[in-house]
Amino acid sequence: MPRKRASQGQIGGDHYRNLAIQPAHYCHLNGIGFMEGCVIKYVTRWKSKGGVEDLRKARHFLDLLIEMEEGK
Repeated sequence: MPRKRASQGQIGGDHYRNLAIQPAHYCHLNGIGFMEGCVIKYVTRWKSKGGVEDLRKARHFLDLLIEMEEGK
């Protein structure tokens, strides 16, 4: 039996299914790092999944990235 491709499914909801491009694909194709990818992920899904809590998560990762960049 052929194995289903990971990009063809989603675990834990359907909040990315109606998007033109999945955040993971967008980040991969554009060479976007982990911290920036988390911001993209949470901002993309906030209306359909986590609400304002996802915006707080995005802000948290953005604040971490700013701290790390300022600390260089």
